[in-house]
Amino acid sequence: MAAWEENLISDDEGIRKLLASTRRVAVLGIKTEEQAQQPAYSVPAFLAHAGLEIVPVPVYFPDAKQILGKPVYRKVADVPGDVDIVDVFRRPADVPAHLPDIIAKRPRAVWLQLGIRNDEAAQQLAREGILVVQDRCLKVEWSRLGPHP
Repeated sequence: MAAWEENLISDDEGIRKLLASTRRVAVLGIKTEEQAQQPAYSVPAFLAHAGLEIVPVPVYFPDAKQILGKPVYRKVADVPGDVDIVDVFRRPADVPAHLPDIIAKRPRAVWLQLGIRNDEAAQQLAREGILVVQDRCLKVEWSRLGPHP
């Protein structure tokens, strides 16, 4: 196994370790309150309620200034401070277009939500030293494996 392949996380132990040290999540493709029933809003809302700091990075909704009471950023790279996870709500074919922006920010991890898998993009991120989880719901995994008081 090449060293970069260790950055591709697919086991419970790796996910548990990542979640245990996660405090701040930038959500790429977050929806607004008007789409509250969609996972791209309900998942980050759940995570915020669980105590994580959510940083909204919507792809659409140009008029949105705040989501979940937090200021909106138009690019991941524009988010001030460190980001533990970039949680991605984008179609698999749309992920590669976001790679330069994500890599410029250098988050500790990128999480492709349930139903989102792009092995080529994951490999590129992993080669950059960024941890990658694919095709898993962050809400489900947080409930199952995350730190609970």
